[in-house]
Amino acid sequence: MITTNPFDDDKLREECGIFGVSRAETASAIVALGLHALQHRGQEAAGITSWDGHDFHTHRAMGHVAGNFDRDEVIRGLPGDTACGHVRYSTTGETSLRNVQPLYAELNSGGFAIAHNGNISNAMKLRRELIRRGSIFQSTSDTEVIIHLVATSSYRTLLDKFIDALKQVEGAYSLIVMTPEGMIACRDPLGIRPLVMGTLGETTIFASETVALDVVGADYVRTIDPGELVIVTNDGQIRSHRPFGDTHPRPCIFEHVYFSRPDSIIDNSSVYSVRKAIGAQLAIENPVEADYVIPVPDSGVPAAIGYAQQSSIPFELGIIRSHYIGRTFIQPGDKVRHLGVKLKHNANRALIKGKRIVLIDDSIVRGTTSLKIVQMMREAGAAEVHMRIASPPTKHSCFYGVDTPERTKLLAHKLDVGGMQDFIHADSLSFISIDGLYKALGEAKRADIRPQYCDACFTGDYPTTLTDQDDVVVTNQLELLAERVV
Repeated sequence: MITTNPFDDDKLREECGIFGVSRAETASAIVALGLHALQHRGQEAAGITSWDGHDFHTHRAMGHVAGNFDRDEVIRGLPGDTACGHVRYSTTGETSLRNVQPLYAELNSGGFAIAHNGNISNAMKLRRELIRRGSIFQSTSDTEVIIHLVATSSYRTLLDKFIDALKQVEGAYSLIVMTPEGMIACRDPLGIRPLVMGTLGETTIFASETVALDVVGADYVRTIDPGELVIVTNDGQIRSHRPFGDTHPRPCIFEHVYFSRPDSIIDNSSVYSVRKAIGAQLAIENPVEADYVIPVPDSGVPAAIGYAQQSSIPFELGIIRSHYIGRTFIQPGDKVRHLGVKLKHNANRALIKGKRIVLIDDSIVRGTTSLKIVQMMREAGAAEVHMRIASPPTKHSCFYGVDTPERTKLLAHKLDVGGMQDFIHADSLSFISIDGLYKALGEAKRADIRPQYCDACFTGDYPTTLTDQDDVVVTNQLELLAERVV
């Protein structure tokens, strides 16, 4: 039986990554390189669509970019000077090839390809309405709703049809769209999901993170503003549209904590430097006497460096991670499954035996990983095991493009900090405060009205309506009421 790695099922999934190139001689090859740099944002599937001036060409596959897009024959099958790509972890819709993006459709105006990072929180309601009006869906992805809204819009121009569609959707989206007229890149009015713009000579590039620009040798130009549409025509003209008027941005705070690569830049701030600042603030708020500060690799490393520097406790690698294990491996039984944990992480026994250690991790989701790590440290002879987390407790589900477990499966929803400490068998457990997290990001504190970030996974303060979730709640209540009546 092939099962998900037990360490991977206790992390918030990294949503998706998108990358687009306009006016490049080898557009699809550049997109493939960009997707390599964004692989951490989605590892289930990848796809690239290109435009050669006459026809659209698409190659989509399950699995990683490597192995699917590093063959010459694949790139040769994606000709043209314009292309966009997508790496996916499914947040809505089943895991199957029909949901792999970019999605493509032939509209009245011509071909339409779309790559989406985020989640449409009223997609189910819109889908039902569109089906009643005669739309036929080819996937279970929420992204396809946008295509049908564009196709059925009564507006005249393609741009107006697209804007009309966006004004009907709720939730989070960063989009790259390709049409015969050119490329469109846009973000939702709150800017929940990231999107940046760069240049490589005369080529314009859009990407989820700046690290993807670095990898292809492009220069970072700027962030696409929340609610902004940037259009690049086939002859290289660039226009900006802001159909949503004034916006009050609330970008995802977890990009700084975990999702983005540490070598990326978000809103002119180094992700690596921010994570070190989070670790330092964590040390100020939650000090402990210990011999070593040890990161849970790899996501806990920058915060652990910051904690160690602030606390003057030595930073050491007490857990060694193997980089040669994939996301899946064979686990024929519970005993082997338990032993399989050490294929990915193993204790540096000679270092930690008899020592008091502080483990630094980015978050606790279900708690199973933290439990196994603490147990590993104790089996290796640690005298004390203290856990410090570089984010507040994750108490709420995300509906904006992050695949979180049901709220009832979140450890922080079920238990207070003391209960969580007992569950993972640590000598102590502490989290950074929500105001401390904002302070590490350069804010005085979290604003009570219109907070500076989307932090709903910590606070439950969702910045948009959640139509589909509200419909589910109402339906469940009606079903319960009907059962009582019977």
